[in-house]
Amino acid sequence: MDPSPTSFPTASLYVGDLHPDVTEAVLYEKFSPIGPILSIRVCRDAISYRSLGYGYVNFHRSVDAGRALNTMNFDIINGKPIRIMWSQRDPSLRKSGVGNIFINHLDKSVDNKALYDMFSAFGNILSCKMACDENGSKGHGFVHFETREAAEKAIESMNGMLLHDRKIFVGQFKPPNEREAERRARVEEFTNVYIKNFGEGVNDECLMDLFGKFGPILSVKVMTDDSGKSKGFGFVRFECHADAQKAVKEMDGKELDGKKIYVSRAQKKKERETELMQKLEEIKQTRITKYHGINLYVKNLADGIDDERLYKEFSPFGTITSAKVMMEGGRKRGFGFVCFSSPEEARKAVAKMNGKIVASKPLYVSFAQYKEERQAHLTSHYLQRMATATAVPHPVINPYQPASPSYFMSAFPQAQDCAVFCPSQVAQSQSFQNMPSARLTMGPRHAASGAASTTPPARTALQYEYNERVCNPQQLNAQPQVTTKQPAVRVQGEKSLIASTLASASPEEQKKMLGEWLFPLIQAMHPTLANKITGMLLEMDNSELLHMLESPESLRSKVDEAIAVLQACQAQQEDQQEVQEAARKPLTVPPGFQL
Repeated sequence: MDPSPTSFPTASLYVGDLHPDVTEAVLYEKFSPIGPILSIRVCRDAISYRSLGYGYVNFHRSVDAGRALNTMNFDIINGKPIRIMWSQRDPSLRKSGVGNIFINHLDKSVDNKALYDMFSAFGNILSCKMACDENGSKGHGFVHFETREAAEKAIESMNGMLLHDRKIFVGQFKPPNEREAERRARVEEFTNVYIKNFGEGVNDECLMDLFGKFGPILSVKVMTDDSGKSKGFGFVRFECHADAQKAVKEMDGKELDGKKIYVSRAQKKKERETELMQKLEEIKQTRITKYHGINLYVKNLADGIDDERLYKEFSPFGTITSAKVMMEGGRKRGFGFVCFSSPEEARKAVAKMNGKIVASKPLYVSFAQYKEERQAHLTSHYLQRMATATAVPHPVINPYQPASPSYFMSAFPQAQDCAVFCPSQVAQSQSFQNMPSARLTMGPRHAASGAASTTPPARTALQYEYNERVCNPQQLNAQPQVTTKQPAVRVQGEKSLIASTLASASPEEQKKMLGEWLFPLIQAMHPTLANKITGMLLEMDNSELLHMLESPESLRSKVDEAIAVLQACQAQQEDQQEVQEAARKPLTVPPGFQL
């Protein structure tokens, strides 16, 4: 039956399942031959400006909208079939569930169009959709009729029919809260019992004799493999719920042939997984709440520090409930956790112990965070800095000193062939003026002009040489990129000297000195991004920066993390730019029409 436009006089159509690249221009070219169009809109995310996969097409006349719905529904745009239905501005019809049916046990080959064709004979369809995931159809779908009578007729005619040699189920749609209530009611009235952890000698007859004393049994089954060998678990189905509940209560944990058996209500795999995930999430949230503000993360521990030494170092600040140095394969991993009894004690320990030298190594102490929480925090900070950076027309970048006390430094676009630092900027930039033992030299071609030169040389890059104490920048015109590589072990041998040098310097000078040491190591890994990554890392705590100088693995890990964040943000910016350019594409619209 064809949809009637009389119920929807607005002549507005909802167009769903759109490809991400579909824009208003593509929809206009698709729908304009049907009739005059009033407006078109593709809904997008407010932040990323990416398409949400649906939009609206508003015709001048409802007749044209009805013809588009009849002739163009499930047409393919950019390799993906679109789904068209009348736009329902009032959500009460959708939320009420009137006329909405649920179809299950469908073959994987059934798509939206096949489902629509299957049920269109029973009445006007407002919406029709198959549930899908990344692997394709999930085997069930939904059809929303305009009237309750059409839905009831479809249920009466189609429920239990064979489709592709499969018996389908068609019933009234139930909202999730109602389905959950019914599931809980079924759980409370269970009759099927699951038994596991028994020996190979237990068969159906043994389970029947063992559980028959609790009441009438409808069926017993011990699961076996192809050779007939028992898998160690089975099922017993009772006639009434009370007998099953009594069997679970009395038999769970009992010994059978020297083994403690497990007896519980039988559950489907999906139900067990959902219940387990809920329990794990509850445990996780309980731990977060319990240890929030009192659990400390301690890094850069010397090899000689064990649990007892860690406890002793932090015990002056309050009552410690646990202190643990993490191990792997019998080897200390260089970090651990200390848990106090109150947040005040933990805050005092962070203030006093962070940066303190213990066993010739400065400690890094902070409040413990989950990995997901830490990554989300760092990413949000970086995106905020990126948004701020785009508003600056011509920023001057100091590749070492961060602009604010957050983890990541703003990454401004730079061409690979451009110099990361120009000789003409020596008189203006403060990047190297206060660095101990650092010098900036220019090639012979520009030595005469010096700072008076106003035009930076083309295709030049800074070169750095690593000395015993610091790395001095030297600009070499002959080499376009860095070739000098210095291992982190050169710094590791001077860790006591480094620590004492930093202790006598101001906070600003400390960052500059650490930048001098870190830059050549990072430049050896990623020459074109070394200045960005160095600025990002320098916003971390000094004790952790020292640990990276001593540990090549730690430095490599942090550099990889910074690269991943840069790549992700660059991809997001490119996608947003492409979408904005496509949206700004001019359209040829006939006179008198509004797009």
